[in-house]
Amino acid sequence: MLQDIIKKGSLCFIPFATVLAAKNDRPNIVLILADDLGFSDLGCYGSEINTPIVDSLANNGIRFSNFYNSARSCPSRASLLTGLYPHQAGMGDMVYSAMNKKNISGYQSKINNRCVTIAEVLKGNGYHTLMSGKWHLGDSIAGWPTRRGFDKYFGLISGASNYFNISKKANAGSERILASNEKRIATVSSDFYMTEAITDSAVAMINSIADDKPFFLYLSYTAPHWPLQARQSDIDQYKGKYDIGWDKIRQERYQKQLKIHIFDKDPGYSDRNEDVPLWDSLPDKSLAASKMEVYAAMVHSLDREVGKLLNYLKQQNLDQNTLVIFLSDNGACHEDGVLGFDRFNNGEPVGGANSFQSYGESWANVCNAPFRYFKQFTHEGGISNPAIFYWPEHIKPKGFVTKERAHLMDVMATILDVTNIKYPKTYNGNEIIPSNGVSLLPVLKGEKTSNRKYLAWEHEGNKAIMAGDWKCVKERHGNWELYNLSRDRAERFNLISKYPHKAIKLIKEYERWEKKVGVVEFE
Repeated sequence: MLQDIIKKGSLCFIPFATVLAAKNDRPNIVLILADDLGFSDLGCYGSEINTPIVDSLANNGIRFSNFYNSARSCPSRASLLTGLYPHQAGMGDMVYSAMNKKNISGYQSKINNRCVTIAEVLKGNGYHTLMSGKWHLGDSIAGWPTRRGFDKYFGLISGASNYFNISKKANAGSERILASNEKRIATVSSDFYMTEAITDSAVAMINSIADDKPFFLYLSYTAPHWPLQARQSDIDQYKGKYDIGWDKIRQERYQKQLKIHIFDKDPGYSDRNEDVPLWDSLPDKSLAASKMEVYAAMVHSLDREVGKLLNYLKQQNLDQNTLVIFLSDNGACHEDGVLGFDRFNNGEPVGGANSFQSYGESWANVCNAPFRYFKQFTHEGGISNPAIFYWPEHIKPKGFVTKERAHLMDVMATILDVTNIKYPKTYNGNEIIPSNGVSLLPVLKGEKTSNRKYLAWEHEGNKAIMAGDWKCVKERHGNWELYNLSRDRAERFNLISKYPHKAIKLIKEYERWEKKVGVVEFE
């Protein structure tokens, strides 16, 4: 079945032996994770990109305006699946980090045995556990999804890849592993496109279930992470859309965010990042515009694939008893310069299998509007992400934008609360670190969560701690800064000289947190 999907790229429905919805009272869980999707990249968060499916989830569910991640792919995925800070799960940095060679508990090449995944807990409590998409929590087979609680798996074990041809590498050292369960897939068909294959395999997995047990599906897309590659028909829909340039698009997103009440107070509007030039000063605007056209097409395609899955659930009468959670792993990506990179440098236009490009700091500054900085940083642009929860008949009021603060760690606690399952103290003979997550179920019901004392971050020397309205943050090799987020979410006005005692108190709390979770100085 899966091989047919990979070859044909189309859905094939087989009737259920048993309709899951008939006997099952516990909800199915669909956890959708986008890759490098910026805070403002969805229509329901201010974007001009056409995302009607995800917007519909927001309009009939609940949106968070203060939802946080762990700054980058591997740490965020570790937090999401384990309910811990990334260092506690052994993923303080990326799986290929040089820090992993120092035998430090918080920095490993895969998540450790002192954590337990959502899949492991749900599988032990009668759930089918399915995953389709990007793993990025360990390349060695001992750390693959099927070894961490998933019954079935299809997708990319490693990081970003060519969307059309998995074997077409950006450089000599960038092997990417595509797998079905624990079997590597060496080649794909000529009409393969990664975003579509991830959805099609997920549908096939659900369709193969032949009993009335509920399922947990982790649907982890690679889109819209570079390389910028999309179907031409999707790219064509955005031709000319970005000719007005990044300054005007960013301002339009900010104004739309205010209009649709993403924030309860004006968060402020951060300046264009200092390295990004005025649009009108560019000698070649067409190349820069075309990069954003392809990126928009990738987000558009992602939205359509989410719709394909939701339509399938509706056809099978599974939609009403399924909790759908849509998230992103970090802020938009600024890597490799203001205008991005061109790894193949072969003169090919942006978008096809023979092109391997990114859009760089310029458009990432738009995609994180109205915040400063990007993925990898612990300023708001790096750690803020869109978050949507959709659960028919359970979320009230529908279409609400909550200002409650939440983190990827809270997803584990929320799912266990919804399914009435206890977080384990031990698993497979190992003592498990207590979860740091807070259940968001009260928020889904229109109530408030229990207030946590603080949230803290560290990624490659970038640090932050947030308590109440206040946030201390520093760049690697930089100085601590202090912001009042209730008045200045965009982090424009550093108040550390005005309120030094408040900063000292937060920094001391941060230092205690570092020791607790196992942070070491990044080298």
